Amino acid sequence: MEIKLVKKVLEYHDAIAGEIREELTRRKLYAINIMSSPGAGKTTLLERTVRELVGELTIGVVEGDITTTNDADRIAKQGAYAVQVNTEPFGGDCHLGANMVQSAMAELPMDKLDLLIMENVGNLVCPAEFDIGEDDKVVVFSLTEGDDKPLKYPLMFRESSVCLVNKIDLAPYLDSDLATVRRNVGSVNPEITTFEFSAKTGEGFAAWLDWLRGKVKAKQQG
Repeated sequence: MEIKLVKKVLEYHDAIAGEIREELTRRKLYAINIMSSPGAGKTTLLERTVRELVGELTIGVVEGDITTTNDADRIAKQGAYAVQVNTEPFGGDCHLGANMVQSAMAELPMDKLDLLIMENVGNLVCPAEFDIGEDDKVVVFSLTEGDDKPLKYPLMFRESSVCLVNKIDLAPYLDSDLATVRRNVGSVNPEITTFEFSAKTGEGFAAWLDWLRGKVKAKQQG
């Protein structure tokens, strides 16, 4: 009975993810699911991304955290529509569920949006296992975490379309090596698109923004 119950819950979750994807397709709205371990720089990345694109694109952000509204407050200040989802009422889940995302979307002005960003709960394991209706999964990986993380947490990198290597400004002060990072990421997922930059300084950030613009445009024209 327990196995059947788990299967039923997962099927329900996947059904909602399908509903989200259908809505996004109907609206021609591109959506990404950004994932990382805590402290890798997801929110700083989003702050700069929104700041650079505001006025050009209208952006909605679903912020996932176990508790607090800190990240949603930070993102809203940059000019995006932001909705905070706290998983503590759901038992402190280590990932966003499709039902949580669907509820958050109901609070956003979906008709106005060009881009929907879902910032998942900080975790290098759980978020990779769940479909939440996104077009692409994006993993943010900080050099400060060590260059072996793609090998230790391969599912996250296999499931992601894009790897954002953050905090390259700290490379001179770390033992982590960018060439080793590239090799390890590529060994886990040869098809992944990788960008290397510093969300804090902006170094290398333009290529990520251009990729994002291209994805938004392609979805709108699709």
